[in-house]
Amino acid sequence: MSICPICNGFRTIYLTCETCGSEMLERGRIMDYYDDYSPYMDIDLMKMEDGYKDTYSNHKCPHLFRCPNCASEEVILIKE
Repeated sequence: MSICPICNGFRTIYLTCETCGSEMLERGRIMDYYDDYSPYMDIDLMKMEDGYKDTYSNHKCPHLFRCPNCASEEVILIKE
């Protein structure tokens, strides 16, 4: 079982918005936004249905980053 360093608070990532240059905020796993129950589903099961080709097989965790200034969003795959 792999562990995401972002989900577990071991690491912090700082991204700059490509649109406006502001610091983007990490908003959690992208799968948690699918529906009301997805945050409570098994993580590996959700990775098989998340729409990203290799998140399950390559142990990657897709995280949503959002700019508080211009509302741009970007999904970053974090290596577990």
